[in-house]
Amino acid sequence: MDFISLTGLQFYGFHGALSEETHLGQRFIVHLKLYLDLQDAGQTDSLSATVDYAQVYKCVRNVVEGASVRLIERLAEQIARNVFEEFPLIQQIDVEVEKPGAPIPGVFGNVAAHIHRHRKELP
Repeated sequence: MDFISLTGLQFYGFHGALSEETHLGQRFIVHLKLYLDLQDAGQTDSLSATVDYAQVYKCVRNVVEGASVRLIERLAEQIARNVFEEFPLIQQIDVEVEKPGAPIPGVFGNVAAHIHRHRKELP
């Protein structure tokens, strides 16, 4: 299936299991793959045949900069659900949420949660 990718979306949010994380906040990086049929958009050159990725960015920003959650897995789920709700052409989505400042007592490169969801899985 065709897809549109948005990578390196950076936001400041207040998510985490530790109280310091929810009070001080930290940076989160989101990567998306939006699976949809792009043939009509490619043939017609019409924005109405695809998704406006500027609006997708706003949708993701609202989630990450919104209400606090404890887990990046939960944050990824909320992003997927909100994107599906706002953009009916999207049939599947990959969401990766990176937490570069995770409170790990040691040297590490990165921590991220990856999910893949299908629209048909929504209740």
